[in-house]
Amino acid sequence: MLGSTHGTLTTDSRRARVVACGEQPGPAVHGRPADVDDLDVSGRPLYGDVPDLDRFFRPESVAVIGASDAEGRPNTGVTRQLLGWAERVGARLHPVHPSRPAVFGIPCVASVAELPEQVDLAVLLVADPLPVIEELAEAKVKFAVVFASGFAETGEEGAAAQDRLASAVRRSGMRLLGPNTNLNAFERFRDDLDGPAIALITQSGHQGRPVFALQELGIRLTHWAPTGNEADLETADFLSWFAEQPDVGAIACYVEGLKDGRSFLLAADRAARRKVPVVAVKVGRTETGARTAASHTGKLTGADAVVDAAMRQYGVIRVDGLDELQDTAALLARARPPRADGVVVYSISGGTGAHFADLATEAGLRLPTLSDTKQAELHQWIPEYLTVANPVDNGGHPVGDWRGRKIIDAILDDPSVGVLICPVTGPFPPLSDRLVQDLVDAAEETDKLVCVVWGSPVGTEPAYREVLLGSSRVATFRTVGNCITAVRAYLDHHRFTASYRSPLDEAPRTTSPSFRKAQALMRPGQQLSEHAAKQLLRAYGIRVPREQLVTSAAAAVRAAGLVGYPVVMKASGAQIAHKTELGLVKIGLTSASQVRDAYRELTDIARYEGVSLDGVLVCQMVERGVEMVVGVTHDELFGPTVTVGLGGVLVEVLRDAAVRVPPFTEEQALDMLGDLRGRPLLDGVRGRPPADVDALVEVILRVQRMALELGDELAELDINPLMVLPQGQGAVALDALVVCR
Repeated sequence: MLGSTHGTLTTDSRRARVVACGEQPGPAVHGRPADVDDLDVSGRPLYGDVPDLDRFFRPESVAVIGASDAEGRPNTGVTRQLLGWAERVGARLHPVHPSRPAVFGIPCVASVAELPEQVDLAVLLVADPLPVIEELAEAKVKFAVVFASGFAETGEEGAAAQDRLASAVRRSGMRLLGPNTNLNAFERFRDDLDGPAIALITQSGHQGRPVFALQELGIRLTHWAPTGNEADLETADFLSWFAEQPDVGAIACYVEGLKDGRSFLLAADRAARRKVPVVAVKVGRTETGARTAASHTGKLTGADAVVDAAMRQYGVIRVDGLDELQDTAALLARARPPRADGVVVYSISGGTGAHFADLATEAGLRLPTLSDTKQAELHQWIPEYLTVANPVDNGGHPVGDWRGRKIIDAILDDPSVGVLICPVTGPFPPLSDRLVQDLVDAAEETDKLVCVVWGSPVGTEPAYREVLLGSSRVATFRTVGNCITAVRAYLDHHRFTASYRSPLDEAPRTTSPSFRKAQALMRPGQQLSEHAAKQLLRAYGIRVPREQLVTSAAAAVRAAGLVGYPVVMKASGAQIAHKTELGLVKIGLTSASQVRDAYRELTDIARYEGVSLDGVLVCQMVERGVEMVVGVTHDELFGPTVTVGLGGVLVEVLRDAAVRVPPFTEEQALDMLGDLRGRPLLDGVRGRPPADVDALVEVILRVQRMALELGDELAELDINPLMVLPQGQGAVALDALVVCR
């Protein structure tokens, strides 16, 4: 796994060490030991363990180390809360304190060794938890919680202390929550609510408060895992376990830093397979946010573009604000799967409907035009001069009779409609009251999603507090933006899970024949020459131009005749990164004299610049294609990543690129192209023919294979430009840069 000693070994040596030493090469799978087949070709696990956290959340016995009932002491409030929680979950609580005979009337023992029974969970209210952890190990305690701060979040010294704590926990066999965590796991959850629930994971306890408060709006929560510094138990552990719980309808996460990229993806994959939506705020989009998160939790935040892509690969819905987390998780937990992806906007104002439709369409929601037949049906109850094509403008919802409900039912009856959204910009009794009641009544009788945006800034109106919030079938929002974000996430999630095929199932487990050839070309710690880099590409079946490496002008002329005019000539050396800027590329050479002159000029420039050459490349000239870039970089959190984008000399200016974390499927490789602003260039513009997209996808997949097999030895790979020729003609790597780790 990333971050372990495995990261420094080659693929073969990793496997040899696993077999020879009898190591466990990966986590357990559903309680069984992992074996070599549970690793991909890079040595990373393909299956994740699901820890048994039942006795953490519902223990039979709890020990509180450092318990107190002295007024004014911080430990007293914590002990009191734990007493209430233990009573609610039916656990026996044992206070531990060296000098107190009893705490809150409960007999107290002086040390862990004197506990009257083996306990499931120990809560440590002490400043230095390490000695206690060792005592708990002797007592075979299953779980421990450490509240104390002053660990990895404080710097190098604290990180070293946390490493010692983590090592002690690993040796003990127990599981640890924290350090630097809080009491959120032991909150009072409402038990009078029903329906699918939200499970909550946060690294900062305060950031989970808005989601926890959803209970006041009638939305059920089952668990809250405040992971803190994650010396042992991490976000991925809770994500995996929550995904297996039958009453969890959605998982909401606030993530500051991921402990291990692959572990998180394995957990997200488990949720995707089980169709459990995961909604996450991940801080670190900006340099400032990433720096702050690291100082808070002492973890890697990862390059944000990679984090974003990795989450989307496995269906994690990333939102920015806590209000979006709250509203999106609530909708996904409770809404039934959509019958269609069409969205209809129903409003009492033409202006409101048009404004909402603009915002919704811009966000990617599909607002289908209702059929002529459906529009004629709606005009039975809505005046002809009002538009009902979508948005549906009723001019004022009927109050005095049955027509309002007829309109709503007719819209929901349309097979192209999966979601009805009614924005109410402000209360206007009795019209808004009757509108809300009709929407609630209709929602109770349909399996389609009905949403209301209650735009009143007050929020005390009976129509909102009593009718809308009293319904479990209507999704109610306070802002248009949150409604659109949540509905888009709802449709995207169900579209994603309906066709989800885990890339982990298709990941290669054994090296390809190309691997041996490639290894012979690698030079640890060095940059390869263009000639050697292209040999590496050729080893993986990636097409390069006809070319020869020469060391004299006469040889260059002979090579040009064999390659075929016109030719391109380029200086080739291990330390040349940007040949064009140095004048070390000559294109369109059509004669022997031009080739001789170009050879002399290239070697003179290299000599003047102090650049060492292994020769000059005489290359076939390839024209008439779309210049792309395909590359590999090494992310400190996720390992090798594959990037594709618009290429050429302006690649760093255009910055139009998409990234994925291997392994990914052919469909996901194709999706990468859809992320590019320049995607239409591949379809053919201004009379140019369509490019060979199939060949481009094939190159991406071959580069992925290279990343998996050589990822720990490959610091950087850039194929730029990759010339994607017209449809059916393939793709050719015109230049390549390879830097070895």
